[in-house]
Amino acid sequence: MRNNMNRVKLLSLTISMVLSAGALAKIPAEQAATFSSELTPLGATRAANEDGSIPEWTGGITKLPAGYTAGDHHIDPYPTDKVQYTITASNLAEYKSLLTPGQIKLFETYPDTYKMNIYQTRRSASYPEHVYQAVKDNATRSELVEGGNGIKQAAVGIPFPVPATGLEAIWNHTLRYRGESVSRSGGQAAPTASGSYTYVGLNETLLLPYNVKGASAEELEKTNILFKFKQKVTEPARLAGTALLVHETMDQVKTPRQAWTYNTGQRRVRRAPNVAYDAPGTAADGLRTTDDFDMYNGAPNRYNWTLKGKQELLIPYNDYRLHSDKVKYADILQPGHINPDLVRYEKHRVWVVEANLKENTRHTYKKRVFYIDEDSWQVAVTDIYDNRDELYRVAVAHAINYYEVPTLWSTLDVYHDIQSRRYLAIGLDNETKMYDFSKKLNERDFTPAALRREGRR
Repeated sequence: MRNNMNRVKLLSLTISMVLSAGALAKIPAEQAATFSSELTPLGATRAANEDGSIPEWTGGITKLPAGYTAGDHHIDPYPTDKVQYTITASNLAEYKSLLTPGQIKLFETYPDTYKMNIYQTRRSASYPEHVYQAVKDNATRSELVEGGNGIKQAAVGIPFPVPATGLEAIWNHTLRYRGESVSRSGGQAAPTASGSYTYVGLNETLLLPYNVKGASAEELEKTNILFKFKQKVTEPARLAGTALLVHETMDQVKTPRQAWTYNTGQRRVRRAPNVAYDAPGTAADGLRTTDDFDMYNGAPNRYNWTLKGKQELLIPYNDYRLHSDKVKYADILQPGHINPDLVRYEKHRVWVVEANLKENTRHTYKKRVFYIDEDSWQVAVTDIYDNRDELYRVAVAHAINYYEVPTLWSTLDVYHDIQSRRYLAIGLDNETKMYDFSKKLNERDFTPAALRREGRR
């Protein structure tokens, strides 16, 4: 295998741009102009890698596949692609330079069953043209505030296409474009070591004022709202009706995240100030924290963030088979890990960001290392360490291009607990209706009163 990259290596172009950007995120307009040549509209390296195994970005998916209708489960746009090679515990040594320590640990933990099927790399990430323009605008004006716990002069697109710090990179993940609103049904499961599980059904709605076409950075700063999220548990019966409402803020020091819960037993809505950081995730059986959701969310103030550079990495990508309505949950969920025959891995360039717990702060996780896809700013893999500096969990996002939007987003997030040999799979939607990015939601849907109505249904 040909791989001349160091484990973590900044590309020379990115180095020069970051250095010239200085301490501030803002970059000169003439540098922003290079997005059309050296960089993609989101700041990724446009060119292929040295050996061509990562191709040039040529726009991603820009047309709907033949036969697809909005509302359907998404058709695989690459149905004829074949497995190029398979990594198993027996040949793992050949490919370690293309894997994270957490990924390697999964092979070591499940040597007889865990594998990676590697496919041709398809740089499928794409976004609407107005998002690309917004990113260019943000690049010359966006700044972090309050020590990196807030942001100003940003709207619609990622704020820092040429990140100078780890904080800027993780904010890009938080603010990546996912449409203006979305309604989704699905669920999660946490199989035991033997493979048995209980499916937890979820209805979720997400309103994203930050992403609305034409959104004003000044108005967003006044409202101080990034997005509003509502979640209702639909099954099993013992949990059904439990509901959560979150208002996520742009400046989380000025106004921390606001959250409310509805408890079916009490039939009351209560403020929930602890829905943050390492509080247990909803019905997750203790297998993820609240800020694990969506691979990372919430205030970054408990960590020191370091931008380590870029590397080539094998990550799940274009996982349309895993997403298919021809697949049942029972086909996906297996003892130890999800079914590896349903997963598509590709080689992509990722940003590497390390988060280390600050002194005099508390969190279940002492260190997290995020591997962020350069084309989408979606966190693809996270290696998570406990307070003994031992590898604790490995989180993996299985992404597809929701090409009716378009946006690249995970279809399934899997949180592997190495120590318990269990995992949590969030986003199971094969046996339910598809995400709806066209549903018009409004502010009235995201109030405590709306949460009460939702819980009583």
